[in-house]
Amino acid sequence: MIHPKVLLREAVYYAPRGEARLQLLGSVIGQNFLSHEDKLIGLIGDSGSGKSLLIRGMFPGLNLTNDDEGVYRRPLPLLEDYERGKFYEYIYHVDIRFELAFYPIYLIAEAILKALEEDKKIVCEHFELIYPYIKRNADLLIGIGEEVIVSRPNIFGPLPEDIVKIVFTSLKYRLQAHTAEDLTGMVLEDHGYFRYIEGHSDVRHGFVIRLREKIKIDPSEIEEEVKKYIESGIEVSYVDRQHIKIGDRIISCTGPRLHVKNTKEIREFCLYPDLIFDEEEGDYLLVGFVDIEEYDKIVNKLKEREGRYDKD
Repeated sequence: MIHPKVLLREAVYYAPRGEARLQLLGSVIGQNFLSHEDKLIGLIGDSGSGKSLLIRGMFPGLNLTNDDEGVYRRPLPLLEDYERGKFYEYIYHVDIRFELAFYPIYLIAEAILKALEEDKKIVCEHFELIYPYIKRNADLLIGIGEEVIVSRPNIFGPLPEDIVKIVFTSLKYRLQAHTAEDLTGMVLEDHGYFRYIEGHSDVRHGFVIRLREKIKIDPSEIEEEVKKYIESGIEVSYVDRQHIKIGDRIISCTGPRLHVKNTKEIREFCLYPDLIFDEEEGDYLLVGFVDIEEYDKIVNKLKEREGRYDKD
């Protein structure tokens, strides 16, 4: 069997919004694409995009030096061992953006290169910041925005800056979609349909809510109520790892950091006018979009599919 490392150019996944789903995706990436020969793993994505959760899934048991929840290990083990002249750990985690508040970047670069020379592994967040100083690309390069991009760079790329252009631009859609999804959940709860929610799926520039039964409320009514929330300019804030606050209302959320700060940041919103029945799963899909252009593409695809079925 040919190892995926030989075949991989680029793999693209939807970036899930829940903590458990992000860690599961990290596990999938680790199993499918990570090789024992990979020494430098670079992650690129804005703060709050889920890099640390992805790392926890890829490397179970790895002690992160910090994440969005707090700081866990000081001083930085990589720098501490570099200054001692001996690297005691097999794998090190470093968040470049965070560490720049404490160390000059040239020193971090020296420590990374020395650790690699000693055959240690480095998991590096905000890899794009250190790349110009180490002048060495990652063995496995992962970007996380609206989608998770997994690539194995070669002399032709991709370079970190190529990934930056994609993931930093697309993250806004993920944040908008997640907030719009929770607003839609609030409306469903107000109408007594929250208990019908079976789960969640993904679609580009939008979201999918799975319902175990066909609800009696028209999606256009839900859309209008969600738009009222959006236009009201309600503040959205983090409460804890399982909750967010929308206005005065605290709701459950498995990805509490993946939200816009105010509902008015959701520039566009619409729901597909009908519930879509998923024959394979046996449930109904309530599909929302935060980009009208993407909505139109999906509508056209569904019309084409229905047209083919009618001909058959």
